[in-house]
Amino acid sequence: MADFYDALSDDHVAMIAAQPVFFVATAAPDGRVNLSPKGYDALRVLGPKRVGYLDLAGSGNETNAHLAVSDRITLMVCNFVQPARILRIYGRGRAVLPQDADWGELAAHFTILPGTRQIFEIAVETVQTSCGYGVPFMAFERERDTLVKHHARTDPDAWVAKQQGRNRSIDGLPIRTTDRYLGSSEVRG
Repeated sequence: MADFYDALSDDHVAMIAAQPVFFVATAAPDGRVNLSPKGYDALRVLGPKRVGYLDLAGSGNETNAHLAVSDRITLMVCNFVQPARILRIYGRGRAVLPQDADWGELAAHFTILPGTRQIFEIAVETVQTSCGYGVPFMAFERERDTLVKHHARTDPDAWVAKQQGRNRSIDGLPIRTTDRYLGSSEVRG
């Protein structure tokens, strides 16, 4: 049985903080639905009605493109230990890039990792919890460090050029790209 809430409670926040992986789903009015798993310590609850997550460059940037045309976004976390539980956050999102005026306020909540290209900010509209009885037990071993190591070794100018060259989604939607490389020397805030 699902339960619905208007905002995140302390119990929800604790569950989110304990999860090593979360999932992000977006969709434009036409085209593909995008569903992405996210790791690292990238998800932050910024208030009962506001969350954000740090996004590193990877194989695509569909979330950015989708939110530019339809700001609907869903985040999901699953508890792979006891108690069995699934939590979904339904909201409205936007991409905040390093060149944006409000980057500093959002970035202060995260440890910036090499290859960070944006932070997604989500206004929480509805929180849903449900049983996770169909979710298997799984143990977290460790983060993969491959993506961060790759970005840390990248030439900053080549990295920016590559990101700016990826200015279209797989459905041809425009993507707003970062204009700077954030490397391992980037400090909080």
